Amino acid sequence: MLAKSKNEIRGIDHSMSILTQIDQWPSDNAVSVVVNGNGAIVDQHGDTARVYPLASVTKLLSAYTFLVALEEEAITLEDPAGPEGSTVHHLLAHTAGYDFDSEAIRFAVGTKRGYSNFGFEKLAGHLEQQTGISMSEYAQEAVFAPLAMANTEIAGSCAKDGRSTAADLAKFSAELLNPTIVAQATLRDATRVHFENLAGILPGYGRQNPNDWGLGFEIRSSKSPHWTGASHPASTFGHFGQSGTFLWVDPEHRLACVTLTDKNFGQWAVDAWAPFNERLLADLQNNFDR
Repeated sequence: MLAKSKNEIRGIDHSMSILTQIDQWPSDNAVSVVVNGNGAIVDQHGDTARVYPLASVTKLLSAYTFLVALEEEAITLEDPAGPEGSTVHHLLAHTAGYDFDSEAIRFAVGTKRGYSNFGFEKLAGHLEQQTGISMSEYAQEAVFAPLAMANTEIAGSCAKDGRSTAADLAKFSAELLNPTIVAQATLRDATRVHFENLAGILPGYGRQNPNDWGLGFEIRSSKSPHWTGASHPASTFGHFGQSGTFLWVDPEHRLACVTLTDKNFGQWAVDAWAPFNERLLADLQNNFDR
């Protein structure tokens, strides 16, 4: 393991960990894991080997797969895909105009942020057309196998049908903090805002203006309300899922958190997640100075 810099989180007292708060949530099973900038798990609570449906956290795995395909020149951002005038770039950034879960067109390409499962599924179709390889196979070969994510799969829609464990997603989080499969510049570009100053709906949290997004990665930016804490840097990126799951990466403090539950997203999550993430970040920052 690399030597820790002053910005790397030290191990903490697990008996006092805020992660134990997940036991109070209305789910039968829950797990949370924190990863530092060295890729090490510095705190965890719950069964990290239990497989959970990821819902839209799947999009992070798919987005990373698409980044590999872009680097391999299997596809390009400029490829026409989706409705007339739309490209891979628009689909990745949720600006192609599609409805949430159907091929219905809700707005002109590039004019609003319209979060869309269907748009991601069109991307998967485009990748398969260009390569002859299914999205699930491409993800397995390009991402899951290299990262030894043995208990992760996309079994159906690349927008919502992923399944994984906290242990595997900790490996993926480490990759997002220190990319090895794609160039650091590629990931940095994917996690900046694309198509700036577009309004849109963040599911479960209402209209956001702007509703910033990268290439498949949600960017925290100035969104309020939000599922991360109010003190999270604007550069924080990640995703949450309707199955009661989330993964965030804070590139400023070089930290990541994976939290998985078996309770579908609802008001309980709106009430619980932001305070949990706010306190978690504060506690982790306090450990920088120990």
